[in-house]
Amino acid sequence: MNENISLKDEQFATLKAMAEGIAALFFPVVEVAIHNVKSGKIAWLANNISKRSIGDDAGLEELSLHDLESMTGPYEKLNWDGKKVRSVSIRANVEGETEYIFCINFSTSLLEDAKNALEMFLSVNRLQPQPVQLFKHDWQEKINTFLHQWLNENNTSLSTLSRQQKKELVTELYRQGAFTVRNSADYIANVLSMGRATVYKHLKEIKN
Repeated sequence: MNENISLKDEQFATLKAMAEGIAALFFPVVEVAIHNVKSGKIAWLANNISKRSIGDDAGLEELSLHDLESMTGPYEKLNWDGKKVRSVSIRANVEGETEYIFCINFSTSLLEDAKNALEMFLSVNRLQPQPVQLFKHDWQEKINTFLHQWLNENNTSLSTLSRQQKKELVTELYRQGAFTVRNSADYIANVLSMGRATVYKHLKEIKN
């Protein structure tokens, strides 16, 4: 008998350690609650964001354990402060029986606030068209536009360009007239992480 109690205690201690670890890793937005199936009470709370207490009713009377999957969710519910929480519930078996429900509750309010702030900050409705006269001769932007269009069409990026691709880009930029502007060769060499001499070498080969 003592061995059975000891084993249950050991397994519950493991569940508590897992709860504390998950809550610590995702602090402060994740709470982990362990519900005792037999008593219908909350057996443990890690990073309490729901303002409940250990020993409170777990609300399991509405839950049919026979129909409960090994993992349920994620599902959404409302926290005490009116903010949304996404949760998953996991059956935790002790000695072959479902003794506990292990619930991970993730408060999405911080992410939603950040999303709303980004949407407000990046709102295109607040943007005005570029002043035509001011940027009429903005050759750097024209080079940037062509460059990234080429990168998208070739499914690559500046950081992964091969030597051959850089040479192809220099050739295409030359055909677009990018090198007719003073200092454009230096700018292109800098953007493509190439030596200035290498750029001029490619240009010489193109012209020949």
